[in-house]
Amino acid sequence: MNGPAFLLAVNFVIAICFSLVFVVVSTRSRSRTAALWFAAGFAVASLSSLCELLVAYTELIRFWAFGAFAAVLGGLLLLLIGVGELYGRKIKFAYACVFLAASTVLDMWIYDLPRGTVAHAFSYQAPFAIVVLTGAASVFLSTRRLIIDRALGALLLVTGLHFFAKAGLAVLSGAGTTAKDYIHTNYALISQSSTAVLVVAVGLTLLSVLVLEIMADERSNSERDALSGLPNRRGFENGVKAAMSHAANVRHAVIICDLDYFKNINDTYGHHGGDLVIRAFGDLLQLMAPKSAVLGRIGGEEFAVFMPNTTAEMALLLANALRSGTMGIQIGALSPSFRVTASFGVAEVEQGQEFVDAMRNADDALYEAKRSGRNCVRQATPSALPRSAPIKIVK
Repeated sequence: MNGPAFLLAVNFVIAICFSLVFVVVSTRSRSRTAALWFAAGFAVASLSSLCELLVAYTELIRFWAFGAFAAVLGGLLLLLIGVGELYGRKIKFAYACVFLAASTVLDMWIYDLPRGTVAHAFSYQAPFAIVVLTGAASVFLSTRRLIIDRALGALLLVTGLHFFAKAGLAVLSGAGTTAKDYIHTNYALISQSSTAVLVVAVGLTLLSVLVLEIMADERSNSERDALSGLPNRRGFENGVKAAMSHAANVRHAVIICDLDYFKNINDTYGHHGGDLVIRAFGDLLQLMAPKSAVLGRIGGEEFAVFMPNTTAEMALLLANALRSGTMGIQIGALSPSFRVTASFGVAEVEQGQEFVDAMRNADDALYEAKRSGRNCVRQATPSALPRSAPIKIVK
């Protein structure tokens, strides 16, 4: 087995391995469909290596030569569909089939042209370049702007252009007088080597995109309360840090909410009833809070709302609206006479103040609301002494 034949075998093994890995990744990825397209693309492309070997070592030269062309192009088209699925620029499978058929007909038409000529070399490589460059465009035109996405777009651009470079190299160095001679040329060694490198690079980059998505999802799940659908305490605190780092204003506000007599709800209607109330209140928060707000379930029946670039007065308006909305919650599985109420504490995050101190002030205001009979809103008066901030009664 000479060098090009060995590289063909290596390319086959690499492509099959990537196909299997993408199948495994699809079981955990939110982009499952894209991962399966990638798996199919590498599986189909792997057949081109076998076809190239059969061209060199069997008498069905023309048949296997067309098979090698169709396998490479078919695999690239499946990868393109996957890229489109991943980056929100979907490509219809029917269109891909039409392009594959038209390109295969073109390959048949140029087959008898002298190999290594400009007409043959560029006509042969152009369909591959068009498909890969279309994939690069899909990435660059998408709304995703992570470094890994830009790296993938750049890599696809280089891979697409490399097909034109291969055509130029075939013209300059020659690609054999017949398809059977190809595997014994220096051009074949260079071509297969460059293809192997780029196949590995593209495969690893696509895999990295999907793995980073899985990691982000796992992190999101670890920071999200499954019952209410809101971030848990850790997710809330991380959300507040991110919001404050991007906020233009130095004044913010925080609200802490606590469902009144929640133990009685559990005792009367069971934990299932309590879960329904938690879920309903979480839905109310998501419905009424502004989009810029950071929400969280920070305890059993305790919730928090962080409002960046917001004064305490605006937070008070939201707290009172939430209090009224809470009394309007109706849960079909519970008694028609059942009513939910909640108490609210509001505090402003003063300039230079630690957020934990503002939370403590809001918590103090919440307990004042509870001491005042519950189902009301209290505000912590701004103070340079966050631990003992006085409480302002808001009717």
